[in-house]
Amino acid sequence: MSEGYLKGRIRRDDIVSAAAEVYGEAGYHASSLREIAKRAGITHAGLLYHFPTKEALLAAVLERRDAEDAAREQLTAAPPGLEVLRRFLALAEHNVRHRGIVEVYARLAAEAISEDHPAHAYFARHYREARDSIAQSFRALAETGELRPGIDPDLAALTFIALMDGLQVQWLTTPTAVDAVGSLRLSLQTLLTVPLFPNEANPGDPAPNGR
Repeated sequence: MSEGYLKGRIRRDDIVSAAAEVYGEAGYHASSLREIAKRAGITHAGLLYHFPTKEALLAAVLERRDAEDAAREQLTAAPPGLEVLRRFLALAEHNVRHRGIVEVYARLAAEAISEDHPAHAYFARHYREARDSIAQSFRALAETGELRPGIDPDLAALTFIALMDGLQVQWLTTPTAVDAVGSLRLSLQTLLTVPLFPNEANPGDPAPNGR
C-alpha cells in the first residue's frame, strides 16, 4: 500500500467522522460541506476531491456504520435463532455506549421518510433487512418450539425493530429514565419458551417450590 493511498484513506476517514458529527448536530439538510471540511481540517476543495457530492458523503457515513456493526456483532454470521437475537441485543448495548452515532441515525431516519431524501432508499433497505433477519430467527424458533404458540414471526420482527428504534429515541431524550437494553430483553423474553441467555430463568416459569 503506497504512502499516498494510505494518506488518502486516512483523510477520507477524517471527513466521514466529521460528517457524522455535523449530521448528528444539525441533520443532513441543515449541514454544509464547508462546515464538514472545517471540522475535518481541510479546505472545501479538498473535501470535494474525495466526495464530489453531499449525497456521496452521506452514503459513506451510512456505509461505515453498517460495516462497523457487521464486523463487530456479525449479525448475519450466525444461523437464525437465539444467537441472532442475542447479537441484536449486543448491538443495542453498543449503541447506548456511543450516543453520537445513535443521534446521527435517529435524525437521518426521521428525515429520510421523504422519498426524495438521498438516504430514503438506504433506510428502506436497512429496515427490510433487519426485519427479515429477525423474522427468520423467530420462524426457526417456532419450528423448535422455542417461540410461544400463536406468535406471528413477521409481526414480532416488525414490532421488535420498531421497539429498538423507538427506545433509542426515548433514550436520547431522557437517558437516565430509559433502560433501552433491558426493555428489549424483556420484550424478547416474553416471546420465548426458553431463556434468552443460558443459565437464566425464564420469567414465565414458576419459582422454585412454587414461590
